[in-house]
Amino acid sequence: MTILDQIIAQKRIEVAQRKEATPIAVLEQMPDFKRIGLSARDAVQEFRSSGIIAEFKRKSPSKGIINDKVDVAETTQGYVRAGAAVLSVLTDEPFFGGTPADLQAARLANPSTPILRKDFVIDRYQLLEAKAWGADVVLLIASCLTPDEVADLSLQAHDLSLQVLLEVHDEEELDRSFNVNVDLVGVNNRNLKTFTTSIDTSLRLVERIPDTVAKITESGLHDADTMLTLFRAGFDGFLIGEAFMKTADPAAALQHIVTDFTSRMSTSTNLYSS
Repeated sequence: MTILDQIIAQKRIEVAQRKEATPIAVLEQMPDFKRIGLSARDAVQEFRSSGIIAEFKRKSPSKGIINDKVDVAETTQGYVRAGAAVLSVLTDEPFFGGTPADLQAARLANPSTPILRKDFVIDRYQLLEAKAWGADVVLLIASCLTPDEVADLSLQAHDLSLQVLLEVHDEEELDRSFNVNVDLVGVNNRNLKTFTTSIDTSLRLVERIPDTVAKITESGLHDADTMLTLFRAGFDGFLIGEAFMKTADPAAALQHIVTDFTSRMSTSTNLYSS
């Protein structure tokens, strides 16, 4: 059994337990359930946007503890001040150390910034949770779902005014899972079997992703040079977490990469125009 199989098996147990503990009627009465969602797609594609989806992640199955010392509200506010276009907050506890309270705290601290609920969505109930906790976007991972499940969950997410980030790892996942209710496509550069990362995955897939969605590259992003290469290839956004979270001050790490990326973009533009 792979780590992904273990996560999904645990997630099915977890979702069943939460359904019993918190009925849908309770979720629908939570204050954020009726709020108007923000557009992550627009945020990353906006002119002069950094395109960065900055992630709050305490740990991962492959790395163990990354950073369990920083506060979610303080860190995500710092991310936004440093130029993050969108926030990503892990809500999986057993494998990533996240909680629903993390997402709720990030929403309270950042009312004007789109937030992705980063989790392994396998059931409509999790969409209702995401809405109730203040998320604007949900992640659907093609390797965890059938094409029919992706299509159904995407439609149900839109019914709740949630945007959909579809994550793929290769051409086959993209071709079988993409549908008209997807708002952003994320190419994960991490090989799920070996856990190695290579941006070649993103560079190979970028032209296959329809231009009707925002194109996001994920994993293995640590420097402005890599971001510039991927931007030139056609990506609108960059989901980055570990590169920031492994430092004592994640927001400062984000500020550094935004400044470096902006500088290189400016230099690149001047070179092309001269």
